Amino acid sequence: MRFITPFVVALTGVTATSAQGNCVSDAMIVFDGSGSMAEMGFNDINEPRIFEARRAMAAAIPPIAENRRLGLVIYGPNGVDECTGLDVRFAPIADAAPRILNDVNMLEPTGSTPLTEAVSLAARTMDYQTQPATILLVTDGKETCGGQPCALAADLAASGFDTTVHVIGFKVRGSFFSWERDAENSYTEAESVSRCLADFTGGTYTNAETLDQLIAALRKTLGCQLLF
Repeated sequence: MRFITPFVVALTGVTATSAQGNCVSDAMIVFDGSGSMAEMGFNDINEPRIFEARRAMAAAIPPIAENRRLGLVIYGPNGVDECTGLDVRFAPIADAAPRILNDVNMLEPTGSTPLTEAVSLAARTMDYQTQPATILLVTDGKETCGGQPCALAADLAASGFDTTVHVIGFKVRGSFFSWERDAENSYTEAESVSRCLADFTGGTYTNAETLDQLIAALRKTLGCQLLF
């Protein structure tokens, strides 16, 4: 068995190095600040999504930011109309956790959901056509401003230098008054239309319904797995 050991060690070293490289490159977080993040009640949610989202970010982001430069885009509030609230808070920087958590904690969710343009804005901020770009979209569901996420996904895959989009669907809800409520893609098991952004670019799509699931999804998509 002695002759196998060097090979196993070498292979393990390659895998660890590869994973480490993927989890320390620059990344942009695209965070849903639309009005639906403040909803509760009829949609089987006991408190506004933003409350749990803040707690999840506080738990997950600080250790991730120790190893990775992060940037932040928030969409929803502060637009001149429902669909123009798009804000690049900052491009990837070192030790970004305090700024990210402050911006998320101060956020007052309003507006609609221009998630397609928000992801495009994050990609352009990272100069995705000439540089590697990792983007994490945290969203509670649908594109409501006329964007076409799957068309954007195809463009990012075709013209990006090395662009990966991960998507976390947080407490995504289907149509409340649908005749297909008992179908597989039902009211509380719906997926965000933005899943294709992950599918087309080699990213991951994760449904998160609880605080713990959201924390785990943030760590999985942005963090180095050996740290968690």
